[in-house]
Amino acid sequence: MYGKSWGLSFGSATQKGMKDEAEGSAFYHIHWYVYSMIYWLEILLDFICLEMAAVDIAYLTEFDPLWSDDAKSAILNPETLLFQNVAAYQACIADCMSCSAGLLASNYAFWCAECQGMLYPFTGKAAAHNGGVGTSVLMVSKFMARMHRQLMLWGYYGYKGLCGKYPMPIMKKSQYRLQMTYPIPETKSCKSIGQTEATWQAGREFPVNGEDFGYLIWRKRDCCLL
Repeated sequence: MYGKSWGLSFGSATQKGMKDEAEGSAFYHIHWYVYSMIYWLEILLDFICLEMAAVDIAYLTEFDPLWSDDAKSAILNPETLLFQNVAAYQACIADCMSCSAGLLASNYAFWCAECQGMLYPFTGKAAAHNGGVGTSVLMVSKFMARMHRQLMLWGYYGYKGLCGKYPMPIMKKSQYRLQMTYPIPETKSCKSIGQTEATWQAGREFPVNGEDFGYLIWRKRDCCLL
């Protein structure tokens, strides 16, 4: 599966992978691109609050040996073992319900991708393949959480973000929105991380050309001009 995501100040990503029909699991690679769309379009005049970046291939998981190995990836997220229990999964279910009702995903339940499952471990493996749309959203969320842990993505909103970016090793899901761009663009709204795909996935996955997915990633940023 392929995926793509263009960001407000960074850009885009792609994914490709395969699913195991017998086991019901799946594995995906991600290609992440820098794509400063708002800056290019000059929609906002306060450029000091925007990142001035050119298009760039920022990350290819094919070259990351930890992306395909759950055991080795524990180097980055040793806390994974803490969430392999019923209580952790129940918290994700409760958060899924509130997120799908219109509320933002809980930043306190940082191990959850809400309706898509668990963010941990930070690899390209999905224990259950419940459709390409839901699984691709999960992979993008897992990848962004991994990038935050590696300090390749930072925090930009809240009081600490007024004067610039700051380290955010644990991703705050409320900082982002996802918008499908391929194969069928979502033109009406963005989706919060963890929001159920059941209400919008119909007709967005089909054989051959409809097995690859692209997402535009929107990032919230607070900025103070003096």
